[in-house]
Amino acid sequence: MLELVSTFRRLLDELSPVMTAPTFGSMVIVVTGWLFAARRTITGMIQAAGAVGKKHHSAFHRLFASARWSLDDLGLAVMGMVLRALPHDEDVFLAIDDTLARKRGLKVFGVGMHLDPLLSSRGKKIVNWGHSWVVLGVLARVPLWKDRWFCLPVLARLYRSKQTLKEQPREYRTRPELAVEMLEVICRAHADRHFNAVADSSYSGKSVVKRLPNNCELTGRMHMKARLYGVARPRSGRINGRPRKRGERLANPEEMLDGKTRAVELDMYGRHEKAEIAEAEALWYKTAGARVLKVVAVRPASGGRKKQAFYSTRFAASAQDVLGWYARRWSIEVTFHEVKGHLGFEEPQGWTRRAVERTAPMALMLYGLVVLWYAQEGHKKAVLVDSPWYRGKQRASFLDMLAALRRQSLRETFLTTPQWDRKSIKAIKALVEVCCKAA
Repeated sequence: MLELVSTFRRLLDELSPVMTAPTFGSMVIVVTGWLFAARRTITGMIQAAGAVGKKHHSAFHRLFASARWSLDDLGLAVMGMVLRALPHDEDVFLAIDDTLARKRGLKVFGVGMHLDPLLSSRGKKIVNWGHSWVVLGVLARVPLWKDRWFCLPVLARLYRSKQTLKEQPREYRTRPELAVEMLEVICRAHADRHFNAVADSSYSGKSVVKRLPNNCELTGRMHMKARLYGVARPRSGRINGRPRKRGERLANPEEMLDGKTRAVELDMYGRHEKAEIAEAEALWYKTAGARVLKVVAVRPASGGRKKQAFYSTRFAASAQDVLGWYARRWSIEVTFHEVKGHLGFEEPQGWTRRAVERTAPMALMLYGLVVLWYAQEGHKKAVLVDSPWYRGKQRASFLDMLAALRRQSLRETFLTTPQWDRKSIKAIKALVEVCCKAA
């Protein structure tokens, strides 16, 4: 039976308190198969882990379909592991976004027609049949690469459209409402930490910013025609009538760029760029009420990109900080790409409610565990493959991290097998490489 390398198994053991011992044993086998299987179905996973006959196969199906454990508790356990690696006196950055998992079949729980961002363009919107997942992840840097941000998913919610809830209209919740629900779970569980969520325009509206937990800020996008106001001045003397809630009308972000701007150089998205920016402290009253925001309008000097506007509820921040915080959001898009390409996010075949709501998020959490393991232990024995067409590789991709985990797990499994001994080390290395390529 294939076993994971002991350093990764220790990470998994930290998740054991959220399950019973038999359920956790099944979980370890499923995770092992998930990291090695060519296709991530339950039967494919137990075959890849070499666990056929160890338990009845229905026990592994019940792990997601009916076992008693909470996905939120599992996510909070992963969150605790991440937070221990972050400085306690700094803000914890969170990313919020949604992604589509394409599916087939009319009986699969929660499926519907949703926008497919990979196939859509600015001029044409394309929808596809599947699950829409709203995901919250922690943004973190690893000591190996100070300038590289990773998004480690910890919570996920399945969005169900009104068409799929015709018989249960009271259960309908928008994607921003699901995002706020996850923020509340995280902020309530870690009330001693301060968070800063970054999100695109879909999650930067009033349904999110007006319901933020007390220990959470928000950095997001703003449209160029947003109506901005100054802070209301305090009254002097005795004046009848209710006090003003907002001050005088200010220039909107588009008009800000037509006025006084300043040139800056920005290091974002792996590029060094020049841009013109204008900033202001203002109220976006219709969206954020009386909360003072730092508003930053940007006009790129190169690259052919259009003007954009951003804001942060932390109004004392500098313009460069706001832009840098928002740029970190891109790492969640990278996470979606890697999870779909290398961890089979769209492949599980479950169709009941519990199976659907638990299986795909497991792929997201596995991404975070693999990155954590590689940053802490895996890189010490990992070797980057130097291909003839890709020489001088300096940093590991997620595929390199996954390959390192597979290699070290196979090597440890073979070396602890009685039929092998230390004299067969060359044969073991060759066998490990062949097995990794086959996986």
